[in-house]
Amino acid sequence: MGDRIRIGMYLVVTVLAIITFFVWSAVLASDTNGKLLVAFLDVGQGDSIFIQAPNGNQVLVDGGKGGAVLSELGKLMSFSDRTIDTVIATHPDLDHIGGLPEVFARYEVGMFLEPGVEDDGADYQALSEAAKKDGLTPVLARRGMTLALDEGVYLEILFPDRDVTNVETNLGSIVARLVYGDTSVLLTGDSPIAIEEYLAAGYGESLKSDILKLGHHGSKTSSSETYLGYVDPTYGIVSAGCDNSYGHPHKEVTDRLAQFEVKQLGTCEFGTIVFESDGVEFLRQ
Repeated sequence: MGDRIRIGMYLVVTVLAIITFFVWSAVLASDTNGKLLVAFLDVGQGDSIFIQAPNGNQVLVDGGKGGAVLSELGKLMSFSDRTIDTVIATHPDLDHIGGLPEVFARYEVGMFLEPGVEDDGADYQALSEAAKKDGLTPVLARRGMTLALDEGVYLEILFPDRDVTNVETNLGSIVARLVYGDTSVLLTGDSPIAIEEYLAAGYGESLKSDILKLGHHGSKTSSSETYLGYVDPTYGIVSAGCDNSYGHPHKEVTDRLAQFEVKQLGTCEFGTIVFESDGVEFLRQ
């Protein structure tokens, strides 16, 4: 009889422990202490940025080229959290969209944004099928669109401002600026200097941002002096794999960053790079 009582007590304690785990997982998922979280995920040679607003709304911009994105998301999201409000594919290159089909398979996605660049490759077709399987019709990102993530938190699309169906993939990259109060992050995708110069001419000092995700993984084809001058970031993020075959980041870019006194942070050296903002300043975690 005593053994049965002890076994029953153990079962009750175990069940309560499991319930407590899931309750606290839910609480932790929703409790961001009024902070905006922006994480540049370590996905090797590729891009992936996770955003979580103070109210818990989440956005994933790109997904690298393999399964690393799931591992990194698992470190930032609660175990019980299986939803992502918005997924954005900046352009249909493997190192940006290769991991997104797995994201769609693992998480319930509320909205899917892409630039509309036409691509017949297997990687883009896999992404399209994954989105379709989830019942999602892609939304074309266009200049002037704003995603309201929370009070005072929004993601503004700066580019494309036109139909980019038949343009080269990098030229059609989505460029977006995340704003929370007095703080901001500029996400450049793989946009080349020609697009940067176009944005600088159109937006000027409105491009000013605390953090700049450097275009094209720190390639010399992006991050022009004009662009860096207008953005005037405190931090420049290089999302690239260690010892990658492209030589990213290129010396021309690192020299420009030094010229403008921008603090360079790379996912190769630091792994996933996490910042939090209270609307007044960004602090690295």
